[in-house]
Amino acid sequence: MTGAGGDVITSSTSTAGCSRRYGSNSGMALLITLTVIALLIVVSLELNRRARNTVFAAAATRDRFALSQMLFSGLHAAMAILVEDRRQTQIDSLQENWADPEKVATLLQAMAFEEGQLQVQISDERSRIQVNALVQFPEGRDFDVYQPNLWRRFLRAAFLALEQSEESDPVNTIVNSLKDWLDTGDDDAITGLTGAESDYYQDLDPPYAARNGPLTHIAELLQVKGVTPELFYGAEDLPGIVQFLTVSGMTVGRGDGVTFDGQININTAELPVLIALLAEADAELATAIDAYRLEKNGDVFVHDLSNPQWYKDVPGAGDIRIEEALITVRSDFFRIIASAGLQEMKLGLAAVVKRELDPRTGQIVCRVLSLELQ
Repeated sequence: MTGAGGDVITSSTSTAGCSRRYGSNSGMALLITLTVIALLIVVSLELNRRARNTVFAAAATRDRFALSQMLFSGLHAAMAILVEDRRQTQIDSLQENWADPEKVATLLQAMAFEEGQLQVQISDERSRIQVNALVQFPEGRDFDVYQPNLWRRFLRAAFLALEQSEESDPVNTIVNSLKDWLDTGDDDAITGLTGAESDYYQDLDPPYAARNGPLTHIAELLQVKGVTPELFYGAEDLPGIVQFLTVSGMTVGRGDGVTFDGQININTAELPVLIALLAEADAELATAIDAYRLEKNGDVFVHDLSNPQWYKDVPGAGDIRIEEALITVRSDFFRIIASAGLQEMKLGLAAVVKRELDPRTGQIVCRVLSLELQ
């Protein structure tokens, strides 16, 4: 626009409007750009998190697989040790290589892994009291002749150590109730005054029924009247009875039934089981018996444990007597505990195996009866 004197007059209104539109568009573009960048950052972080989780999960899966293979290698190595042991001797004792953790560790060094650590421990399942032997199977109706007194001595010592009981007669409550739990009769004729059949358990919350047959898992004892968690697992520094009991040891009975002979290997039984084997007046000799079987002259064990009556030669034994039907010096049932560690991951394995003659090959083998990853 031309004004007076020919000067050009510029329209400030138009220019200001353009500036405002430009500024508005520029701010919107910046806002959109920042939003897109923020979204990209969020998406990138999420993708990175998922990628890291995938890598960690894959690594954990890899390590867990490696640990499981280490554990099964340890299991098979332990079974090989037990097979070789049977080829060399017909008895089983704490004097043998399988019972010595250091010797087992030395034998395992032959299969050392590039990474990770493996430990294996073997124990005799016949060093424990066989729960199912309390009742005579396969009939499954009556007490065994010798087992009830063995159980009473064992439980009395356990309750004495705990120094607590809500029952006036906790020992007979458990013995009678366990008999009712195992026997095949489920009627109103409970054992003694303190036994318990299914009608007792049906009144509990939650209700359940007695098994009326052999236990298949030791933890089932917790369902039996009178067995408390403190007694079963132990309290503070006191061991629970679970460490000295087993449900293994089944053998073929008459016909198609099974039986449990209840024999305990006196060569491997731990101190609480040795005490239960002895008359209460002789219980103090258990420590001497334990020491006798491990006595050494240098690196050589001093005493022969091949005769089940060797305990009579223990100094101070006098005329003590253990029921012959309760003891043996041989076992074919063993517990194998393996633990493996890799990086910060650990895994364990617990198995019970039976050492037996394979009728197809005529060779000694170990058959896995139960196995649990821990």
